[in-house]
Amino acid sequence: MRILLVEDDQGIAEVIRRELASQHYSIDIAYDGEEGEDLALSSDYDIILLDLMLPKKDGRDVCRALRKEGITTPILMMTALGEAEDMIQGLDVGADDYLVKPFHIGVLLARIRSLSRRQSDQKSTEMTIADLVLNTAKRTVTRSGVPITLTAKEFALLEYFMLRRGKVVTRDMISEHVWDMNFDPRSNVVDSLVRFLRQRVDKGFEPQLIHTVRGVGYLFSDEET
Repeated sequence: MRILLVEDDQGIAEVIRRELASQHYSIDIAYDGEEGEDLALSSDYDIILLDLMLPKKDGRDVCRALRKEGITTPILMMTALGEAEDMIQGLDVGADDYLVKPFHIGVLLARIRSLSRRQSDQKSTEMTIADLVLNTAKRTVTRSGVPITLTAKEFALLEYFMLRRGKVVTRDMISEHVWDMNFDPRSNVVDSLVRFLRQRVDKGFEPQLIHTVRGVGYLFSDEET
């Protein structure tokens, strides 16, 4: 999952970045409202964490502008302003959720998981296809009850596949959601990562779940293609 964090306090931004990275999320950071808006308009994110009080352009104006441009990415607004009127204004301009600072990092992670489920119509922290089970809260994967150990990027790719099960995803879509803005699109790292993930979740199991759609990308499905 790829997340955009718009936060002008570099200390807070680094703490959040570190915690999100430990949970296998890819994070891009903007330190003012204008940069955050530009990134949100130019890249495809799964969730946007948006501070309210920002230099150059405040969070409410950024949120309003993104919604006007048709950006439907879930937005979690973060602020030290905890008055009811501030929350109402933030939600009324298009934010999906509101978190008052200071907050426990576990609460932030739970809110991110909740927004992700809401976006994909996934109601539980467990995602299942055939006998493969991924738990987004515990960050665990099993197949036929056997624990599978994945690297951070393999877990992120599997989560992305499962959120889009039954739909063809291109290599560009994978790179945009599993890596941050520093990804080199000229590399073959996407195909290599898919190959490694296949060895973990498909080798020795039936049915095969990761299917290649030649010339397009990949399809994650328990049905024969």
